[in-house]
Amino acid sequence: MFQPSLTADCGQCAALCCAHHAFDSSEQFAIDKPAGVPCPNLNGRGRCNIHASLAERGFSGCVSYDCLGAGQHVVQGLFGGRSWQHEPALKETMFEAFRIMRSVHENLQLLHAARRLALSDAEAARCAELELAHMPQDGWTLARLREFERGPVSASVRAFLRSLRYKLGGTVRPA
Repeated sequence: MFQPSLTADCGQCAALCCAHHAFDSSEQFAIDKPAGVPCPNLNGRGRCNIHASLAERGFSGCVSYDCLGAGQHVVQGLFGGRSWQHEPALKETMFEAFRIMRSVHENLQLLHAARRLALSDAEAARCAELELAHMPQDGWTLARLREFERGPVSASVRAFLRSLRYKLGGTVRPA
C-alpha cells in the first residue's frame, strides 16, 4: 500500500501552492494575489525567483506554508510528472486535486500525531482504520479525490480527534 510522504518536496512539485492559493497584502505577503493566478515571483522554469530571501522580501507566509507533501503527490502520483506550467489545460484539474489532496495529507498528519497519544486498543484500531481510508490500495485518482471530498471520512476524522481531547490537558472523558 502506498504510504504518502507528509514532507514537502518542492523539487517534485509544479509550484502548485504558488499559483493555487490567494493571498492578501499583509505582514505575511507583500502583495495581493488572487487564487489561481501564478505568483509574479515565479520564473519561466516554475521556480521562485526570491526563494532564498522570501522573508526579507515580505513573504514570510510562503516560508511558513507547508503542503505536507500534497504538491508532489499530485504532480508525481496523479499526473505522472506533468505540470500545468507546460500544459495549461491541466491547471484547474491540478489545482482541484491539490486542494483536496492537501486535506487528505492534513488528516493523515493529524492521525499520525494522534498515534503518539496513549490510545486504547479500540482507539488505535479506529485511528488505523481512518488512516487506511486516506490511502486507497490502487492509489488516488481525481475521481477518488472528488469522492473523498464529498464523503464522510473527513468528518469522521474530526469526530475521532474530538473524542481524544480528554487525553490532552486532563479533561475527564465523556461517557
